[in-house]
Parts: sequence; structure tokens; C-alpha cells
Amino acid sequence: MEKLFLVGKEAQKLRQAHLDDVNSRDSHLPYVSFTSSSGRYENLDESGENTLRVDVTGGLPERRLRPEEILPDPAAPPTFTVDQAVDKIGFGKFQLKLSCLAGFAWMADAMEMMILSILSPALKCEWELDGWQQALVTTVVFCGMMLSSAIWGKISDKYGRRVELLICSFITFFYGLISAFAPNFLWLLFLRGFVGIGIGGSPQSVTLYSEFLPSKQRAKCLVLTEVFWALGSCFEVLLALFVMPTLGWRWLLGLSSIPLIIFDIACLWMPESARYFMASGQTEKAYAVLQRIANENGQPMPPGELVTDAGNSKDTAPRGRFRDLVGPDMRRTTLLLWIIWLGNAFSYYGIVLMTTELFGAGDTCHVSQQAALPKPPCPLECRMLSTADYWDLLWTTVAEFPGTVRNLKNPSGYS
Repeated sequence: MEKLFLVGKEAQKLRQAHLDDVNSRDSHLPYVSFTSSSGRYENLDESGENTLRVDVTGGLPERRLRPEEILPDPAAPPTFTVDQAVDKIGFGKFQLKLSCLAGFAWMADAMEMMILSILSPALKCEWELDGWQQALVTTVVFCGMMLSSAIWGKISDKYGRRVELLICSFITFFYGLISAFAPNFLWLLFLRGFVGIGIGGSPQSVTLYSEFLPSKQRAKCLVLTEVFWALGSCFEVLLALFVMPTLGWRWLLGLSSIPLIIFDIACLWMPESARYFMASGQTEKAYAVLQRIANENGQPMPPGELVTDAGNSKDTAPRGRFRDLVGPDMRRTTLLLWIIWLGNAFSYYGIVLMTTELFGAGDTCHVSQQAALPKPPCPLECRMLSTADYWDLLWTTVAEFPGTVRNLKNPSGYS
């Protein structure tokens, strides 16, 4: 802080000289404008020679304003983001088609998961498998999902949701089909492991679906995908009911893979995510996708220029980093989701896979309560599922619908 003591009329001349000097500097440098309010008069007397003390402060630190601190220019043209455009266009014909397509993908994956509980008893009888070998048929699928999920996420962030879905669904179809021709147990494990790798990328169908949904309909539409999952499980049980007694498990594996190739062909109609295009710096392609949705829904586009959300552009930090999930901002949410999905998968798949085992056990493997009677034989060595077992399995699968319908009526807590 420097203090200048000026006397009389010389203060006015020096003040004007200082203003001229400040105006010649760069506009970004801090400066002090000398006005009548920036000085403080002391010891006023009638002689005309009064003392003026002026405080000059310099060296203010330069700071970049955050996006939310910048006031919009009233003269600038209007702008909008992808989310604002999707909300403006609303839910229409395009979203209905996409709902069926994303739901069909969910159905196909549900069939590949449901087949695990049906396949196990048939393989046990044909190849005389032990209990741990039966468990491996299921385990390799889940191991493939676990190992591939992070890789599919990286591919999706780099090359797009649509590209990732095309690749993973084709892998699931291809290895699901040729697993029907597996000559022995080891080959079947190898091929079903690749089926699990393909299934690991299937959740991207829900991600792509959600990015085209208006915020008001997003909760109900995402819950609706569970209806398609239940439909896929029921369809697989019905298919097994007619195929297994006559054609066997190989035909069931082959027929169950057909919906995936149908989905792959239908994906040629589906556009890439506009949000992905904006995040990767492809603004023109993002605008074209939004324009297509608006035309199909018969709604106008928002006026103005399409801009990216703050912090979601190509010029910001790299996208899709795993360490962001365990960073300070996301650590709590990530851990909670891991725990929720662990409990959900453990209970759901545990019940589904155990159902056929319970059917095979029957009620004859027990210790006789009467010592005089001999213990009944235990027929667990090999027992194929009967028609009655398939109907029972179908009824347990249908039980998924009431809970899903209840959530559709009140999807509070979903976003």
C-alpha cells in the first residue's frame, strides 16, 4: 500500500495523468479509477490548499471465473444442451420404437441367463457331471461378465454406445450358437465363457435408451425394461418346454441365440447417442441426431445453438476413467451401487438357479423318521426336468411381473 500526499491544484493534474496511464495498460490488469469518491479529504480549511490522501492498491491476483459465475450476454443468441433438447422434443414415436428395441435386447440377454438353470440338469445326465462341474457351467458365464464389463465401458466411451452394442450382441450370438456344437464339457465351458463376455456389455442398451428419454418419463421407462427381462425369461422357459423333450439342449442353445442377431440387424436403425457425440466434440452429428428425433416425433427443435453441458466436453478431463469412480466425489455412490448390485445378483440368480435343483431333489432324499423302515433311495444321480417342472418354473418366473408393475405405478426413487 502506497500513500501519496498531494497539495492543492496539482492533485487534479496528477489524477488526470494517472488515468491516462491506466487506460494505456492491458484491460486485464487491475487498476484504480480516481474519482471524487475514491479520495478522502482531511483537515479542510478555507485557504484552498487542502490535503488529499489517495490510497492506491495494485497487484490484485488474477482468477478465472467459474462457468456459473459468468453472466450471459443479453445480445448473444440462445443456446441449449442435449438434455434440454430431449425435454423440449418430448416422448413420441421415436422413443416408442427405441423402447421396443432396447427391451428386445434385454429379452435376449434374459434368455441367455435363464437357460443356465435349464441346461445344468441336461448336461449332468448326458455327460455324467459332478456337482462342481455343473456349477462351472454357470460360473464361467458370470466370470466372463465380470472381466469384460469394464472393457465394454471403455469401448462405449471411446467408440460410442451403438458400436459397443453391435459388437457385444454379435459376440453373444456367435458363441451362443456354436456352443450348441460343443463336443465335450471343456469346449462348452470355453464357449459359454465368451457368451458371458458378450453379456457383460448388454447394460449399455439401457444407458443408450436413457439418454434419449425426457426427464419426466425416464423413471417409468427404465423400470419398464424389467418387464422385457421377465418376458425373456418366460419365453425361454416356454421354448424349453417344447424343445427339450424332443430336440434336446443343443437345439435349445441354438434357438435361444437367434433373438440376438435380430437385435443386431435392428440396431442399424438406431442412432448413436447425442450425448456421446457432444462429449466427443462432434456437435454437428449430435444436432443431426436430435433433428431426426424431432422430425420423427413431429416436434420443433429448440431455437439457438447446441452447446455441451459444463464439464462434459472434449476439452475437459479424460472421459471414462475408473479412478473417477473411486474419487472423493463418486466414492460413496460407487460403493453403495456395488453393494446393491452384489445383493441383487446374489439373491436373484441364486433363486433362479436353485429352482431347477429343487425340482430335481424332489422330496424323497431324507432320513426316514421310522427306524424300522429302510432309507429310500436318493434319485439325484440323473433326473431330467419334466413337463410339470417346466410349468412350475414358468409360474415362478411370472412372479416377476407384479413387482415390476407396482414400480411402474410409483417409480419414486428411480431417476
